[in-house]
Amino acid sequence: MGASVATQGGSGRRRGRGRRGGAKPMSEINVTPFVDVMLCLLIIFMVAAPLMTVGVPIDLPDTSAEALPSEEEEPLTVTLGADGTVMLQTSEVPRDELIPRLQAIAAERDSPRIFLRADGGLTHAQVMEVMGALNAAGFRQIGIVTDSGGPRLDGTVTTGTGE
Repeated sequence: MGASVATQGGSGRRRGRGRRGGAKPMSEINVTPFVDVMLCLLIIFMVAAPLMTVGVPIDLPDTSAEALPSEEEEPLTVTLGADGTVMLQTSEVPRDELIPRLQAIAAERDSPRIFLRADGGLTHAQVMEVMGALNAAGFRQIGIVTDSGGPRLDGTVTTGTGE
């Protein structure tokens, strides 16, 4: 950060101390570059934040159901892997610690909604066991996450684009 020189007056005559004083250094801080950098960082984080929700790879089953409306809070997600591992957001949780952790989270959240992502190769009983744990932890609105484009009851297959 350097100081710049500011000349006073616009007519060519110097004011103030006369010829011996010379030009005074400018003492104000220029905040324009700081504001520019902060606005750029704000835009970068606004674009990148939705991309960082849940990054656990899983093979979701296909369905013809419509998507749920989004909410204000970050969605809470529990993932069941094909090997039976349970993930809370992106961290693995032992099955016996799932209910206490979810109860602690439920006490701090406004929304009673939780999303369950289960691998398509799991049995119905395995998925229902975890759904019962979610219910026991205090979450009454459980959304099951699926991929769009699955079969309907009439035998047709949706395209996943809302037809």
